Amino acid sequence: MSLIRPLTTLEDCRLVVALEKEVWGYTDAEDVVPAPILIVTIKRGGILLGSFDEAGAMNGFVYSIPGLKNGRPMQWSHMLGVTAAARSANLGTRLKLAQREATRAMGLDLIEWTYDPLQAMNAHVNFAKLGVVVEEYEENIYGASSSVLHRGSPTDRFVAEWHLNEPHVERRTGERAGPWMRDASVGSAPVVNPSRQAGEWLAPMPGRPDLDARRVLVEIPVGFTEMQAQAPDLAIEWRMATRRIFQAYFARGYRAVDFFLSRESGRGQYLLARPAPGA
Repeated sequence: MSLIRPLTTLEDCRLVVALEKEVWGYTDAEDVVPAPILIVTIKRGGILLGSFDEAGAMNGFVYSIPGLKNGRPMQWSHMLGVTAAARSANLGTRLKLAQREATRAMGLDLIEWTYDPLQAMNAHVNFAKLGVVVEEYEENIYGASSSVLHRGSPTDRFVAEWHLNEPHVERRTGERAGPWMRDASVGSAPVVNPSRQAGEWLAPMPGRPDLDARRVLVEIPVGFTEMQAQAPDLAIEWRMATRRIFQAYFARGYRAVDFFLSRESGRGQYLLARPAPGA
């Protein structure tokens, strides 16, 4: 099992920079967080944790910077990277849990970060294993990226909110005993945008941004990174279709509270909910 420890030296930071380039395939220096920035931020409230394999090689890291939200201190998690060889060992989740403990040791209770809402596996980890919620959609927040993983698609992102001490987070992370159960009515939530099969890929159908149910489901495809490489026009179609849907429902007070992954059908579904009247 990989060893996770705080990274505190300039040499540690240089290892992180090398891993950034390996994981994301950056070719533009603008996209890389350089070692001098890493070392300065961790000396003034940032968190930088690295994981190392049995041979002592770095195989993952997580990096967050101090921030304020509504005047309250919190951590903004900017990067989480894991080598391809280590991704099957649940290392990303372990790094996030270590980041959570480091943040709580500072007396803080919130970490936020962005991720691509069309990345189904990331959504599964964020909701099912960590217990995030989402109510913000940022359109093309990072602009064009040199990473091969983004492949010309607008860098639209969800802002994930991880409220570290909430009971549902403690249950999802295994800190609090007891099964995680959803209201039975979730099963009857309407799907806003049922997809259709288009060859080897799923294609989006016209969505309904105006449904008035308390809970709705929004569908996305599995394998969006591969779609960006092999069917870029379809990837853009998914981006624009889901952008309209998420923005419409978030503007009406809904937020994403769960994600259901079906590898067999090649799709995932976000559960969006709005508060009950008077709540």
